[in-house]
Amino acid sequence: MATNKQTQVRLDEDVLEAGKAAARSRRLDFNKYVERLIIEDTTGARAAGMAAAQRLVDEHGTFLDDLEHQLDAPYAQQQPGAAA
Repeated sequence: MATNKQTQVRLDEDVLEAGKAAARSRRLDFNKYVERLIIEDTTGARAAGMAAAQRLVDEHGTFLDDLEHQLDAPYAQQQPGAAA
């Protein structure tokens, strides 16, 4: 098993807070979040995931758009008493 090494990084305060918020939203501690970002970036995992998502949109985008319209349709109708 690899030994963890300690390092120091200087970040603008707003970048640090955004990173901490992103880590919390993923239920990760900040160190694990940064580690994952580095791994995803250096192994190509992030690029592969983005490419797969783009293929999904390219191949099924029309279906997904139609589904979204169908699911939104009940909410698009004017509700009684609502302002026009």
